[in-house]
Amino acid sequence: MRVSTRVVLLLALLASVLSFAKFNHCAQTGWQSPDQYVHACYSDIPALYGERGLDKGVWAYSSGADSVEYPVIQGAIMWITAKVIPNGINNYFYTNALLLALLFIFISFITFRMKPEFGYLLPLAPAAVASLYINWDLWAIAMMMLAIYWFDRKAEVASAVALGIAISTKFLPIFLMIPIAIIFFRQEKISKFLKYAAVAVATFALINLPVALTTPVGWWRFYDLNLNRGSDWGSLWYSLSNLGLNLTHQNYLSILLLMIGLSALTIFLLQLRTPPTLAHTAIFVMIIVMAVSKVYSPQYVLWLTPLAVIALIDRRDLTVFWFWQGAEVMYHVAIWQHLAQVTGAQFGLPVVAYSAIALVRIGASLILLVRLAARHQSSRVFPSQFLLSTGESYP
Repeated sequence: MRVSTRVVLLLALLASVLSFAKFNHCAQTGWQSPDQYVHACYSDIPALYGERGLDKGVWAYSSGADSVEYPVIQGAIMWITAKVIPNGINNYFYTNALLLALLFIFISFITFRMKPEFGYLLPLAPAAVASLYINWDLWAIAMMMLAIYWFDRKAEVASAVALGIAISTKFLPIFLMIPIAIIFFRQEKISKFLKYAAVAVATFALINLPVALTTPVGWWRFYDLNLNRGSDWGSLWYSLSNLGLNLTHQNYLSILLLMIGLSALTIFLLQLRTPPTLAHTAIFVMIIVMAVSKVYSPQYVLWLTPLAVIALIDRRDLTVFWFWQGAEVMYHVAIWQHLAQVTGAQFGLPVVAYSAIALVRIGASLILLVRLAARHQSSRVFPSQFLLSTGESYP
């Protein structure tokens, strides 16, 4: 079903308002626990405002081990909005929510540009809409989507710069370098890949070096946390532990499964009949990374939903898309109701039920991956046709 740009923008605006109404309950009741979990309106934005000294104007990376646990651009956004907007925690949340709403509208627009026949799906995806204001992820997602859009339109330098910015905002987009490398390899353009990688690395270095050199401990905190953290909410490892299968050496197992998954993806992309597009393959690498990672945050659905939309081929793929969204909605309810119980609510979701639902969520994402991979393997949609349908015909 094709809709106009105006309709997509209106849907995205309405989705942003609906999501804000959900989170605003917590703002009006003071972000108290277990109430913020019972009403599923918890957000990291107010939670970190005081915990990381942002309310006192402290630079995001100057507190050593207590610095913000995010890459440089996200930390800078957290700090700048705290400096510019005075008068308390709710104003801080409202300002960041407004910026995130604008980003969601932009992401909906760029998704529509890449996949006009399914562009309406992102602002209608319930799990994504329910998660808009949990964290600052949309800043990185917007740059990642721009990187994909420009890459498939052959604007490789702009794409590499956008990817470097995205990686400096949230590290997940680094994994897009794998399908990008394979696409260049399939096209026999190794020199172009080296140039692309050099531009992305240079962009990342230009952004990160000033912070790494001036506040190295604070800058390193994000990377140290991700290298050494144990299993956490939503992950395969955390769920298995709660269900009685407490595997040792989870760091190594996570890396091993990641290597296996990425190797399988590489083999799959190399044996496709024609070189794939980044828009068609980005979803695969992101699902693999998230499925085996040591944390699988509820807002990660914001990363996968636009990628899933631009990877759809035709209406036959809608069933698996909505099935996966249903599993994500179920998990969205489960995580908050379990945390409600943990923080003293009269009613809540026991840990065993929560862990089982977390595994269902991971399983649903893998089903989405397998379905889309099978469709792309058998499809006769070639890159030239894809580009024509997703941007080349637009001014």
